[in-house]
Amino acid sequence: MRQTYEVIGGPTVGRASLPLLRATLKSLELDGLYIPHDDEYQNEYLPACYERLAWATGFTGSAGAAFVFQKMAIVFVDGRYTLQVKQQLAPKMFEVGDLVDPGPFGWLAKQTLTGQKIGYDPKLMSPDALDRLIDAAKKAGAELVVTDPNPIDAAWTDRPAEPTHAIVPHDIAYSGESSSSKRARLGKMLADGKMDAAMITSPASIAWLFNIRGGDVSRTPLPLGRAFLFSDGQAELFLHPSKIGSELGAHLGNEVALRPANEMERRMSKLQGKRVSVDPSMASSWFFGALGKAGAETVRQQDPVMLPRAKKNNVEVEGARKAHRRDGAALSRFLRWFEANGQTGEVTEIDGAMKVEEFREATGELKDLSFNSISSAGPNGAINHYRPDTQTNRKLAKGTLFLLDSGGQYLDGTTDVTRTLAIGEPTEEMKERNTRVLKGHIALARVRYPKGTTGSQLDVLARMSLWEAGVDYDHGTGHGVGSYLGVHEGPHRISKVGNTVALEPGMIVSNEPGYYKADAWGIRIENLQVVTEAKPIAGGDRDMLGFETLTLAPLDKKLILPGLLSEQEWIWLDRYHARVLAEVGPLLDDEDRAWLAEACKPL
Repeated sequence: MRQTYEVIGGPTVGRASLPLLRATLKSLELDGLYIPHDDEYQNEYLPACYERLAWATGFTGSAGAAFVFQKMAIVFVDGRYTLQVKQQLAPKMFEVGDLVDPGPFGWLAKQTLTGQKIGYDPKLMSPDALDRLIDAAKKAGAELVVTDPNPIDAAWTDRPAEPTHAIVPHDIAYSGESSSSKRARLGKMLADGKMDAAMITSPASIAWLFNIRGGDVSRTPLPLGRAFLFSDGQAELFLHPSKIGSELGAHLGNEVALRPANEMERRMSKLQGKRVSVDPSMASSWFFGALGKAGAETVRQQDPVMLPRAKKNNVEVEGARKAHRRDGAALSRFLRWFEANGQTGEVTEIDGAMKVEEFREATGELKDLSFNSISSAGPNGAINHYRPDTQTNRKLAKGTLFLLDSGGQYLDGTTDVTRTLAIGEPTEEMKERNTRVLKGHIALARVRYPKGTTGSQLDVLARMSLWEAGVDYDHGTGHGVGSYLGVHEGPHRISKVGNTVALEPGMIVSNEPGYYKADAWGIRIENLQVVTEAKPIAGGDRDMLGFETLTLAPLDKKLILPGLLSEQEWIWLDRYHARVLAEVGPLLDDEDRAWLAEACKPL
C-alpha cells in the first residue's frame, strides 16, 4: 500500500532500452514501432508489466505515445508533462512532440517514409486510433505491420510477470445490488436493443457487474479479465485460473461460467451470427477483428455497464458519505499536524505525503490509496500532476504554498480531496487568487440546474471569478469517481471539453478549480460531490438537480480574503465548516476535536 518515492524512469532507462528495442525491430525487419501508453485493458494506472512506453523511453507520465525508428525516436506528451519529459528523456536520443497538436498521427502524416515498415500492436489501439494511424501512414508512404507478440515484450528481458492477485467478492452491503440483478437488468437492455450479447472489456465494468474486486492494478481494486454478457442475463467470465478462489463460484452462481482467460478467443465462436455490442472507446481493435473472424456482427455502442456504474444507488451513496467522514477525520488530524510541523522549514513534500497516508492507515479501514499523492511545495505546486520523488523532493519553505491532493480506497467508497495551505504568512496575491478559486468552487457547489444539464454546461461557473481577473487553469473542473473503484471514471465530467452525458442523481463528481503561477506556487480546492434531486423552486416549471458535498475537511482561512466573497458565498463557507465540525468532530479525540473547532469557526 505504501507509496514509494524512488526515481522511476529517467534518461538511464532510455539509454539502456532503446538499443535493445532497435535490435529487436531489425530482427523483425521493421523500420519503426508505434508505442502508445495504453495497455490491453485501457487502464489509467498500468500494471508494471504493461509500462511499455516507460521501459522504452524512460518517460513515466500517465499519457503519452512514441515512435521509435532506427535513427530517431520521438515522444509525445501533453501540457501536464512538458517539464517532466525533459527531465526523463535521454538527451540527443529522443525528440519531444505535442500529444494534442499535431499529435503522433499528425506528426507521422507529415513525414516522408516511403517503403518503411512500422509495427503496431492492435491490442493497444482503439479502432478509431488505428484508423488515424492507417491514414497517417498512408500519407507518409509507410507500410503498417501487425506485431504479435509486441516487440517490446521480446526486448524487455526482465519484464515483470502479469499480475494474478486473488479476486474477492464485493459484499452486497457495499454494492447495494446483487450481480444477478445487475446482469438481468442490463441483459434486458441488450434484448430491448436487439443485441444478443455485449463484450465487456473494461476491468472496472467487470468489477461492478460481477460484484468482485481484485488487486491487479495499482491504486484501483481491479481484476483484469473479460466477459460476455448475454441478453438473458447469463455471462461467461474469463480470468487467469490462479485468481479464482473457492468462494468465487458460489458468489457468482450458476448463471456465470468461469473460464480461463486463454479460452476467450476460442469461445468467440459461440457468437457466430450473433449481434454483439462492443464499445470502441474501451475495446481495442483486436476485439473487433477477432469477433469478425468468429462470424459475429459487431455493433459499436457504449459499454452497457458504464452509465449504470456511474449512477450510484442509495447504498453506494451512503457508503460514500461514511467513507468521506472517516477520510475527513484522517485529513483533519493531518491538518493539525501540519499546522504544528509544516511551518518549521524542515518538513519535505515526501514527509507530508507519508504523514497523510499514515493518518488514513490509522483508520484501520484503508485498503489502498486512490492514487499516488500529489504533495507539492512552492514551484512544484504549479505542476498539475506533480508527484514527489527523491530527486525532486523539496522542503516546505515559509512564504510559499503547499498543495496536497490525495485520497483513499475504502470498501464503502473512494475519496479524492485537495487542500492548499499557507506556509508562513501568505502574500496578498496568494490570498486573492485562492479566494477566486474558492468562489468558483462555491459556485459549482451551490448551483441548481435543470435535469438534462451536462457538466460542460456548468464548467464556466468554476472559472468565472478567475476570468474576471484575466486568469484561468488548463485542466478539467470535475471527473467522475467510482464506488471502491477508479478515482477517475466516466462517462460524465465537468470540463470545457464538450460532453453529451447529462448529470444524473447518484453520479459522484469532483469540484476542483485551481490557479497555477509558473515557477512559484499552485492552488487547487477539491471536494467530491454527488448529484441529488433538488427541492422545487417556487414559481419554477423545471425539475431541478443540485449537488451534495461529500468531502469534509476545513479550508485554510489564512488564504481567504473575506471582502472578496459575496454574502451567499460567506454563508456557504460558514455552513460548510459547521457541517465539517458536526460530522467529523465526533470521530476525533479531544485535542484533535478542539483544533477542528478552531479551524471551523465562522469566517
